[in-house]
Amino acid sequence: LAATSSAFAPTQRNALNNHALYMSETEPAVTEAPIEVEPTIVASGSSAAAVATMSQSLPFLARPAALTGELAGDVGFDPLGFAKSEADLMNYREAEVKHARLAMLAAAGWPLSEVFDKKIAAVMGMEPILGADDRVPSLLNGGLGKISPAYWVGCIGVAAMIDIFGQLRMKSDNKEYIPGDFGLRLGYPSNEEGQKKMQLAEIKNGRLAMIAVFAFAIQEFVTKQGVVDETPLFFFPLIETL
Repeated sequence: LAATSSAFAPTQRNALNNHALYMSETEPAVTEAPIEVEPTIVASGSSAAAVATMSQSLPFLARPAALTGELAGDVGFDPLGFAKSEADLMNYREAEVKHARLAMLAAAGWPLSEVFDKKIAAVMGMEPILGADDRVPSLLNGGLGKISPAYWVGCIGVAAMIDIFGQLRMKSDNKEYIPGDFGLRLGYPSNEEGQKKMQLAEIKNGRLAMIAVFAFAIQEFVTKQGVVDETPLFFFPLIETL
């Protein structure tokens, strides 16, 4: 009887199972909130190829094959297809850098000459180059006859020397040569990242300067007035301009 009755008596294991069953029925189940992960969109297939083959500056045109983006400021702008090979691209970049540097000098020298030409001429007892309307001599403004032929000979000679030096440097260091690199390292960064930034800043400022010089010439031709007289606020004291 003792053995038979013990089979119907609740044991400790049965009590634990009953308690667990009671807890599962009374307490709600706790579930972790799903973690939201933002999807990463990666262009692949035809869409990636389309992005790579389109020009950054002119997205509706195909990127020229020679413009690979390795040069500073290369945004795939060659709508007329001048650069048909890497050699053509290097020649055009060489010319662009030279014109950019010359334009930066001209963009600064143009208004400064209008400010100081008459003052310097008065001190040295010479005739001013500027006309009565304070305009710089140019093809559109006229007045180039006032410039001494020796000045033009000197400019052509210096330009020829710089060009010959660049060509010799390019041939002697063909693989490592960067267009416009004449070996000047004053203030030039030593690391590659800094050099890329410097090259990009130079070409961007040079392109802006070329546009500015062109604008100076058109402005003075149309208005018949010097650049500094059009915007005196940038070149003369406020007391004189207000």
